[in-house]
Amino acid sequence: MPPFSEHDDLHLISSTACKDTDYLQHDLVHRSTSQNSTNGLIGPGQKVPGEELNGHSHTIKPTPDPPTPTALQRHVLFWDRDNDNIITPHDIYTGFRDLGFSIPFSIGGLLINIFFSYPTRLGHSYLPDPYFRIYIRSIHKAKHGSDTGIYDSDGAFRPDMFEAMFAKFDGTGTGSLGVADLWRLLGKNRVAADPAGWSFAFMEWWTTWLLLQRGGRVWKDDLRRCYDGTLFWTIREERAKGKAWRQGYGLMDFAKAVIGRNFDSWNM
Repeated sequence: MPPFSEHDDLHLISSTACKDTDYLQHDLVHRSTSQNSTNGLIGPGQKVPGEELNGHSHTIKPTPDPPTPTALQRHVLFWDRDNDNIITPHDIYTGFRDLGFSIPFSIGGLLINIFFSYPTRLGHSYLPDPYFRIYIRSIHKAKHGSDTGIYDSDGAFRPDMFEAMFAKFDGTGTGSLGVADLWRLLGKNRVAADPAGWSFAFMEWWTTWLLLQRGGRVWKDDLRRCYDGTLFWTIREERAKGKAWRQGYGLMDFAKAVIGRNFDSWNM
């Protein structure tokens, strides 16, 4: 082996210095990113000390905030029992039971998964979900025709449409909707060649009536909280405390109200 020359010594020292510099820089980046951003040393968007070493620049990018849920997503979050952004048939059943619905009604609620799983699945795949799960991130794809239009195509709440609904269909001016009002609303929103939309709209308003009515009417404040989903949590909390939810009534009463309304119409 030939002896080292002075040039070789300088090259060895230079290579060692570069490696030390790289290690120092890596260590600074590692330690700075592992620091709690509240300690005042290095915050999001600030450059790491030693960034000029080897001409590299390292900037800690702030973690982006998660997107704010839409009103339609908040409306269904109550049924996401394990916060995984997926609603299973078991979640649907358990959610309706927590709201005080009967076992037969809660089992019937599984139709929601059957009809709405695939539209929400389209946000992820063209293949149907074999477990009929509903995907909350793409819940807006489950919007159907013949509805009120209170949710827009992205799932956002439209307060102007909400106010317009009461201005048009609140026949008593009390800020509430009775069975006759809801019947007129369903007829007004019905569009041609949309039997699926007609059926879904009826089932949604029927369920809303069973849960919310007081004195034979659905009240504006309650319905607003139903649209953003906050009412469901209130009902569950009250039931967990042993306080019965004293609104809503069963299928026979709803049917009597509808039949009575039709008899009134025939007598006019």
